[in-house]
Amino acid sequence: MIPPKEAILKAISEVKPYVDQRISQFKSLKEKGLTIFDFKPFVDIKAYEADIFSEACFCILTANFKAEVGIKIQAEVGIEGFKNYSLEELYNILKKHGHRFAMQRAERIVNLRPLESFLQEIRYYDDGKKAREELVKKVKGYGYKEASHFLRNIGFEDVAIIDRHISRFLFENNLVKPRKTMTKNLYLESESALENLCQELNLTQAELDLYIFYIKTKKVLK
Repeated sequence: MIPPKEAILKAISEVKPYVDQRISQFKSLKEKGLTIFDFKPFVDIKAYEADIFSEACFCILTANFKAEVGIKIQAEVGIEGFKNYSLEELYNILKKHGHRFAMQRAERIVNLRPLESFLQEIRYYDDGKKAREELVKKVKGYGYKEASHFLRNIGFEDVAIIDRHISRFLFENNLVKPRKTMTKNLYLESESALENLCQELNLTQAELDLYIFYIKTKKVLK
């Protein structure tokens, strides 16, 4: 197995332009509240427009589900669909794409609508970790991973997304000890281990996540 730093440096040499593009898109969401996502050559869909609220919905969709399919659903539903489609309309689209929790996630998206102004305000926070605590308290369906995912995707660079790919990378490289469940303490321990890598490689958490995800999947998504 390639040592973790060498693996990341290899990933940087292969996909840095795509990672830089993705980071630019995230920053556009933070600054303007709107961006265009284009995932070619990694996902074969047309570029689509996203705003803060639709990105929050995307992160509900992808909890324990494939990000690539979540991207396709987000592109089909669109900004106005997330804000206005009925529960049944959302359910039918999620079900069509084979979402494992189609009704539950459709309900959570509908229930998220009253929090749209709160989600808009979050992007003005200076500290991603403080913003994460607020999101976990207020958004049903958001744990640390989902809240971190949303924050990264709207331009925050100081929180880590500890999903199954990142966890596996950490465990395989003995950066944290394997555990059966992801507790808050383990999440923060994993985030700290990633922060050490960030400092050694002069990367942000946002960049490092994309590179590790690429190492594990050969894709640069979000």
